Amino acid sequence: MGKIIEINGPIVRVELPGVSNGEQVRVGHLGLVGEVIGLEGNEAIVQVYESTESLMPGGHAEPLGHPLSVELGPGLLGQIFDGVQRPLPVIFAQSGDYIARGLNIPPLDRKAAWAFKPSKKLKIGDQVQGGEVLGKVEETKTIAHRILVPPEVFGELLELVQSGTYGIERVIAKLKQANGSVIELKMYHRWPVRSPRPYKQRDHAVAPLLTGQRILDTFFPLLKGGKAAVPGPFGAGKTMVQQQIARWSNADIVIYVGCGERGNELVDVLESFPELIDPHTGRSLMERTLLVANTSNMPVVAREASIYVGITIAEYFRDQGYDVVMVADSTSRWAEALREVSGRLGQMPVEEGYPAYLASRLAAFYERAGRVESLGGLHGSVTLIGAVSPPGGDFSEPVTSHTKEIVQTFWALSKELADARHYPSVDWNDSFSDYVNTAKKWWSAEIDPRWAQLRAEALSLLAQADELSRIVNLVGPEALSSQQRWVLEGARLIREGLLQQSALDEVDSFCSPQKQFALLAIMLQIFHHGNSLLQLDVPIQQLSSLPILAKARRIKSEYRSEQMEEFAAFQEQIREVFGKLRSEYSQIAAGAETPKAPIAEEAEL
Repeated sequence: MGKIIEINGPIVRVELPGVSNGEQVRVGHLGLVGEVIGLEGNEAIVQVYESTESLMPGGHAEPLGHPLSVELGPGLLGQIFDGVQRPLPVIFAQSGDYIARGLNIPPLDRKAAWAFKPSKKLKIGDQVQGGEVLGKVEETKTIAHRILVPPEVFGELLELVQSGTYGIERVIAKLKQANGSVIELKMYHRWPVRSPRPYKQRDHAVAPLLTGQRILDTFFPLLKGGKAAVPGPFGAGKTMVQQQIARWSNADIVIYVGCGERGNELVDVLESFPELIDPHTGRSLMERTLLVANTSNMPVVAREASIYVGITIAEYFRDQGYDVVMVADSTSRWAEALREVSGRLGQMPVEEGYPAYLASRLAAFYERAGRVESLGGLHGSVTLIGAVSPPGGDFSEPVTSHTKEIVQTFWALSKELADARHYPSVDWNDSFSDYVNTAKKWWSAEIDPRWAQLRAEALSLLAQADELSRIVNLVGPEALSSQQRWVLEGARLIREGLLQQSALDEVDSFCSPQKQFALLAIMLQIFHHGNSLLQLDVPIQQLSSLPILAKARRIKSEYRSEQMEEFAAFQEQIREVFGKLRSEYSQIAAGAETPKAPIAEEAEL
């Protein structure tokens, strides 16, 4: 036992000989839990996860003997935890709308019983190592929860229970170690959140994470096991983009960490997610989702811990062979928690008051993403997507600039696009993806080998249009040639008919890769037809007023992803409309009565 010496906000100095750095400590008469972050002789500096009001010097303190850890086992999916893995529904039942301080509630339900089926590959006497699958539990109708031997544990299998229904405290296996000691294994184990879970080796990410959002999948792809950032100012739609990814992505497990965001935004997430239907299974989305909620009015230190809680749970499901997406909203609030704690510790501030270790902490966090072969031989991945909230939309501020150097996909949100009601407001000029060459292999094999060519052509068209728009703003559209004005019209087609996508549109909220490529091909097909007609002196005004252009901008919301034959029929309609115009102007140009045959376009299905 020790005693409290000094209190400075969430930082408490205690006299506690023999305590280890990183160890959890309980302080005061309420039993508030904190973590040792510094040692000075017999004194320890503790950051407390809850408000330290009413603590007094002289109060008692005791070590708990383990670092901040999470419980990993059946019962995680569908849950809503706070920043230190306390189940919020249980807290609400015990203390109402406000979280009472000092509550000590186990993360996993001790009363729940699970139908356990032992692995058929194991038999008594086998040598078992960490990461091996002991058996499985059908946690939800969607996900089978594989019970793993904890990492760094190995030995001879002495006992393994038969199929049956057990609570998580029941011993299901016993291992005899080399020194003769016997280890009892339960359905769950604990793991320190600041230590990455070990694996056998990293794999190369090969498959794209399909989100159903055209601007992300087609133009700036992300791979399973990759790392991405979504920076944007207030009101640019970061939360909506992340919710769309969580809902529609082709991952097995989704972990959403609300880190320091406004309470009303997190309430919307917590209320809407349980009502969502998983489009891949037709069942509740919560059957493969886990939420970690830590709002801006919760203790700042728990905000810093919530990121690590989320990534550790993600690694646990990765080790079971699942593809996991973790969405962190937002890493800026997490960095602000680091800044506040470092300030109270008296550490030297650097860029905008952030601690000198900000870049290394960000890099260490994002480095826990990846596709790996687990210790048990299973292949899984963790894809990290972190939101960044730069003050005033300034992408040169420290958190955004350091993140940009670390991640390989950067979805930059624009306030100007959001104000123009262009959603998702991803700026195609500031965004980038280093995964294009790898994604190209998948798109070429599964969808169409022309994907990379058409994608590059569309981006080039958008860049040309941005340059021409500056000229129009200075001297007006009359200064442009017909070809240049048609470039603006082609870019408008891509922006409105392809890049804009409403999350509230029942038809267009999700877009399959087949539909994405079809829309891209349609927009470029129209552009190519128009270019060829301009060579025959067709007036630009006539081309721009063709009804087929307006229909092309609307077709994304008229047909679902399953109705691919409708898109093929629309491409035939485009050929007919432009072919008729070409015939008319070819006759005029040649002075002949026989119309010329339509020219086949490259960008068609």
